Amino acid sequence: MRQVSDRGYRKLFKNKTIFRQLMQTFVHEDWVQELDFNSCETLDKSFIADHYKETVSDLVYKIKLRGKEIFIIVLMEFKSEVERFMSVGLANYVGNFYMDYVASHKRIRKLPPVFPILLYSGSRKWNAPESLTDLIEGEEYLGDYGLRFKYFKIAANAFSKRRLLAIKNVVSTLFLVEGHYDLELLKKELADLYSRESDRAAVSLLLNWFLQLLKHGRIPPQASEALEHVFDSSKEVRQMLEVALQKERRGYFNEGKREGKREAERKSRREIALKMIAKGFELALIAEVTGLSEVALRRLKLEKPKK
Repeated sequence: MRQVSDRGYRKLFKNKTIFRQLMQTFVHEDWVQELDFNSCETLDKSFIADHYKETVSDLVYKIKLRGKEIFIIVLMEFKSEVERFMSVGLANYVGNFYMDYVASHKRIRKLPPVFPILLYSGSRKWNAPESLTDLIEGEEYLGDYGLRFKYFKIAANAFSKRRLLAIKNVVSTLFLVEGHYDLELLKKELADLYSRESDRAAVSLLLNWFLQLLKHGRIPPQASEALEHVFDSSKEVRQMLEVALQKERRGYFNEGKREGKREAERKSRREIALKMIAKGFELALIAEVTGLSEVALRRLKLEKPKK
């Protein structure tokens, strides 16, 4: 399940809309409102120490603040157990980042600011010290030479249902699913999000994540009703959902099916894929739903829909 969490969360928060919502909604610092989200991009690098590679994933964003580059690190912690010394791991991560930065920028005189975020999706309360100072006994004796480091914690299960319901964006809906599972509430919130959010790619990523939670038993099978409710007003997308759920429950093809029915199902999957492409869904979600490869879907995107 860790690999599913890793891939799913990385895909979610690599989306710029979802990253912007995370920052603007859950990081209450004045400077966040001055970030230029049009300039943000992710670095194709990881600085996780070997000790944490089995339980932690990471993203590094480069973004402009008042015209200058800063870096925002998002470490995603998936295991339920609370890592008491996570501030040590994050301090090491930032140190590794800076060492790499110095090596690749030979003429710099100063380093750029780095803002470290811990994003925790486990079930327990995250009560580990966020400041490295709080983990060092007698640190105050060292005065100015004591170590100073602190990370910013975002724990999905730390936010009340009322607060998340008031936010109404992709990230708050994600946190609702993980921290306050309620089928009827989930049906309403997913439907509202689908009709409200203009970034279809962001919605696609969330729905794909939701399908993965169903597939791997992280949420009850009855939660499929929430997805059915989301698309209740859209015939073609409802058809897409029914195919997806049938695939998850019984497998897409069984031995002994007639060739004619197999051909009909192939055509149905193709039609569903074309409709999802037209609506702007991500290829990863379309592939998950229809069983078609992303290569086949890219070919379909080049075809003109028949009138």
